[in-house]
Amino acid sequence: MTAFPPLDPTPAAWTAAQLEADRARWTFRLDERARCDLVAALTRAMDPAKTLFDYRREDFDLGSAQPVLQAAFAEMQRGRGVALVKGLPREGLDEKDFELLTWGIGLHFGVGRPQGLQSHYVSAVRDVGNTYRSGRGRGYNTNAELDFHTDSADIVALSCYNRAVAGGMSITTSSVAAFESMRREHPDLAALLLEPIHFSRQGEQAADEAPSYPHPIFDSIDGKLFSKWNRNRVTSAQQIPGVPQLDARHWQALEAFDALVRRPDLAHNMWLEPGDLQIINSHVTLHSRTDFTDHEDPAQKRLLFRLWLAPPDGDRLPQSWKVLYRAVGRGSVRGGIIGQHHDEARRAYEARQAAALGMRLSD
Repeated sequence: MTAFPPLDPTPAAWTAAQLEADRARWTFRLDERARCDLVAALTRAMDPAKTLFDYRREDFDLGSAQPVLQAAFAEMQRGRGVALVKGLPREGLDEKDFELLTWGIGLHFGVGRPQGLQSHYVSAVRDVGNTYRSGRGRGYNTNAELDFHTDSADIVALSCYNRAVAGGMSITTSSVAAFESMRREHPDLAALLLEPIHFSRQGEQAADEAPSYPHPIFDSIDGKLFSKWNRNRVTSAQQIPGVPQLDARHWQALEAFDALVRRPDLAHNMWLEPGDLQIINSHVTLHSRTDFTDHEDPAQKRLLFRLWLAPPDGDRLPQSWKVLYRAVGRGSVRGGIIGQHHDEARRAYEARQAAALGMRLSD
């Protein structure tokens, strides 16, 4: 059985009470001048003839918003593993404006990563009537309560355009603190979380990928712990022919871990308001969402924009992450769901953005 890794202390190991008491550390506010600077940047950059891939980092001068956003990304990356920026301009911006603003901010902090079958780089997180618990289900386009999970990229940025009538609360749990609790409370079961199990690609695999992949829930390198979890994808993978079946003991470990990350002493709740930007470090933070009831008016329905990023200053990843991230080295463009439409325009964007940030396209 795999041995427990020696780990360095980290501020990313927090309880719900600690995170709540420490809001001043990870909550950042844009003032009126910063909002005006962002609107001005958006107005100057906006070109109806361009796709997202045509925009460059220098098209978006973030002005006085830059140091606030930079501090938030630093806290997410090296601090608590989660940050909340409040006060993005919302009034007077339509959906496409707000999406482009989210993309423009992302151009300053990493290389965007594709997110699904269509190889899209920004997801509109809204209920379109899809089914979450199916072999091809994705939670972001339903109104369902989501399992605690990590996304398939170093950084997840969620910008809020509209909130629901009721529900849709964001929940985060420190995966580092959860692992520490597992080791204390279930040491024999915790060891199983270091062993690879299969995750389904939910039918979104690229041509060179298998329908599922083996991956541990936890692994470590350089004294740092990294997490990967998505119960829905583990359950789906068990239905794929040829996938090794989990025994009762391994299921017991997964059940114990999934129950633990939901506990109120570890799971922290927050509401995302219009104009909020939540930033999550996937490697140390699990996230979830409650189910929600939406508005009848389509213009008011719950809507967030999700951006996945590979940052220029990301940590080296464990070798076991390569099957999903394709690269694990510092400064490499990695992660995402490559999908089946990763064409020349997307590759050209990635190469240009990587060069702008001093990153490598592979290890």
